[in-house]
Amino acid sequence: MPENVERFSTRVENYVKYRPGYPAAVLGLLRAECGLTAASVVADVGSGTGILAELFLRNGNRVYGVEPNREMREAGERLLTDYANFVSVEGRAEATTLPDASVDFVTAGQAMHWFEPDAARREFARVLRPGGWIVVVWNERLTEGTPFLEEYERLLLTYGTDYREVSHKYAEQSLIEPFFGAGGARLKTFENRQVFDFDGLRGRLLSASYVPEPGHPNFPAMMRELEALFRRRGQAGQVFVEYETKVYYGRI
Repeated sequence: MPENVERFSTRVENYVKYRPGYPAAVLGLLRAECGLTAASVVADVGSGTGILAELFLRNGNRVYGVEPNREMREAGERLLTDYANFVSVEGRAEATTLPDASVDFVTAGQAMHWFEPDAARREFARVLRPGGWIVVVWNERLTEGTPFLEEYERLLLTYGTDYREVSHKYAEQSLIEPFFGAGGARLKTFENRQVFDFDGLRGRLLSASYVPEPGHPNFPAMMRELEALFRRRGQAGQVFVEYETKVYYGRI
């Protein structure tokens, strides 16, 4: 757990600038299917720099951003300072510090693979009001479909420090179904995309916890390969990183 908490401490700047947001259609889905209103109270667990929290703040919700990593949490506080409804909380999925039955939604964006599932499930059930919802949102980067996507994936497999292990933990049915239990989870997917010049692509790469940072012996070779990939596959000075935004939602 401590190691996982600290993984992003040195990557905050790139995370803020280059991680993808979530489509506004996520809010439409939750309004239609889960009764989300501006009055709903949200606990965004593993809130990081506030990417998912901001989606709900723009909707008028009160959002408790629960984040264990100090650097990520402080970045979120700076970025969301104009939202009076945002409350930053030092906590984690297994111990949010929130009161019993205090929120209508517990959300997790790009974070669930870091949770201890059984303890997090108990904690989410504790803080949710009766009839409350859990929403797990995931920007799943596509690894095939274009030459760029396929070659970028090969770069990660070649140079990633623990890419195979981390990517294997990403939100999949095998993780989601036991978490939601007998009630099950519904799934809705949306298209999502980022368009990058080379500096943006470099920042997106370095925002990931599973790639070498400057000073690592593999860092120079990885950068050379990234530059070559951009020259080879860029179109008019741009590349396209494609995602499926997956939204799992249900009650426990």
